[in-house]
Amino acid sequence: MCGIIGYIGRKSAPNIILEGLRRLEYRGYDSAGLVTIHTGQFELRKKTGRINDLAAVLKKQPAHGNIGIGHTRWATHGPPTDANAHPHLDQSGKIALVHNGVIENHQSLKDKLIAKGHTFQSQTDTEVLAHLVGEYYKGDLTEAVRLALKDVVGTYGIAVIHVDHPESIVGARRGSPLLLGVGRDENFLASDVSAIIAHTRRVVYLNDFEIVTLTGDDFQVSTIEAATVTPQVREVEFAAEEVERGKYPHFMLKEIFEQPRVVENAIRGRISHDEATGKLGGLNLSPAELRSVDRLIFIACGTALHAGMIGKYLVEDLARIPTETDYASEFRYRNSPIDKNTLVFAISQSGETIDTLAAIRECRRKGHKTLGIANVVGSTIAREVDGGTYMHAGPEIGVAATKTFVSQVTIMTLLAVLMGRMRHLASTRGEEILRELETIPGKIERILKQNDAIAAVAKKYCEANNFLFLARQYNFPIALEGALKLKEISYIHAEGYPAAEMKHGPIALIEPRTPSVFIAPKNSVFDKTMANIEEVKARKGPVIVVATEGNIEIAKKADDVIYVPDTLECLQPLLTVIPLQLLAYHIAVMRGCDVDKPRNLAKSVTVE
Repeated sequence: MCGIIGYIGRKSAPNIILEGLRRLEYRGYDSAGLVTIHTGQFELRKKTGRINDLAAVLKKQPAHGNIGIGHTRWATHGPPTDANAHPHLDQSGKIALVHNGVIENHQSLKDKLIAKGHTFQSQTDTEVLAHLVGEYYKGDLTEAVRLALKDVVGTYGIAVIHVDHPESIVGARRGSPLLLGVGRDENFLASDVSAIIAHTRRVVYLNDFEIVTLTGDDFQVSTIEAATVTPQVREVEFAAEEVERGKYPHFMLKEIFEQPRVVENAIRGRISHDEATGKLGGLNLSPAELRSVDRLIFIACGTALHAGMIGKYLVEDLARIPTETDYASEFRYRNSPIDKNTLVFAISQSGETIDTLAAIRECRRKGHKTLGIANVVGSTIAREVDGGTYMHAGPEIGVAATKTFVSQVTIMTLLAVLMGRMRHLASTRGEEILRELETIPGKIERILKQNDAIAAVAKKYCEANNFLFLARQYNFPIALEGALKLKEISYIHAEGYPAAEMKHGPIALIEPRTPSVFIAPKNSVFDKTMANIEEVKARKGPVIVVATEGNIEIAKKADDVIYVPDTLECLQPLLTVIPLQLLAYHIAVMRGCDVDKPRNLAKSVTVE
């Protein structure tokens, strides 16, 4: 959840670390800090609040040095305070450490250290780890880290420096992402490549239980058991400009407007018109193995779960394969019976979601094939699954997922067509879907041109404290996603329901101050959804409808209508979600919320 950056080289470490922390702020923004080594001493600066608050401290008290580590925090143990902010020092004050993750046995470790005379300045589990490294230090920092981590139960991505060793940084990971950036006469550590992309595009992704020791011109990777590792240096596929806002006031709005290109990237090279099918070469399964699949399970969290729900509709409709969607956090602990011909798909934007990763590992432990859909090349999920596909959506900085959701749904569509064409799906139907899929970017562009009109709808309802989102079939997961987007960034209570379920309880909430958002494009259940709209209107509830262009009659029933272009029913979610993203965005802005950094949330969830 938090962000880490470390630097060692010839340049000013504080400047590079502060810049990196700004790029990492979407991963945690309760507090921030950095520490450098200069003239044989630590220069430690940390502050509750955003990176700008830390920058203000550094302006008054500049830090110096060519080596340092920094951290932006999403609080777990202990509230956001200056004392709880990272970095933390050991008992001697000579070791500094930053940490992502959770040390589950921190209390028992802390009790043992207190018995040895240690005193603590914070409420964090991280300070316990710093003291533990200090307890094991006998002149070799890497070895001290190695020994300390053998005592740890939990997850970690850490960076450690020692005031007596200004020539090296030690990093390690288990369950929390950490990568090495390889530069010229300089090296970096980071929890996300966005922190260092302005300086290098050559990276090494650390695996669990690996430790790296960095100097200014070299690095060595080993395991926690001291076995030597030969790492693979990869080239990052995006540029520094992609993690800048450009002309947009927020990353979220920029990423919403990037969605036409995102769909194009997701389908590029993945359509065969000759065979009327999708092409997903990274699945690493033969046609015979794919044909033998008789059940699919999509496991995910949050927005990715909603994409998986659409995947369920697509696969069952087009491929006639029984499909389930499950919360990864529940699936990992449930003893779910899985047959040998079941294929498990994990969906994760970051590729680091700890619940999804744990569910994958549980499946693999039982011998089941696992595939992944991820956005981050080289991420842990991408490395641990048997096969899968990348979204190629580019970096998503806004905490509330938008463009990666659309990318996931696009890939689900290709998967469903691929699986369907191996079974009963006619070539004419497959080609119809693929041809229409290629028109989706242009149709999204048309919706985006209504941005000002959608902002006007948002202004009308931005003071409401409760919303209902209602839809049926393919658009039901869009109702869930619309509600999630609104509550994530505007803090308005919102719920998504299948429209028919409204009368089984939620209709009690209908009153003039509670807007209901219906996703009601022309489709096989349109008339049924219209009946649900009538039920709300009869109880004087305001109604906002997302409808198909040309449907003039619906304007007589709704208080406000947002139109989307017509498309095939199975592709409607790619269009109907766009107005709901914009609606949530504008409502949040009008309420004065921090759209890109909503309270209590972070982009990559690496703690349970």
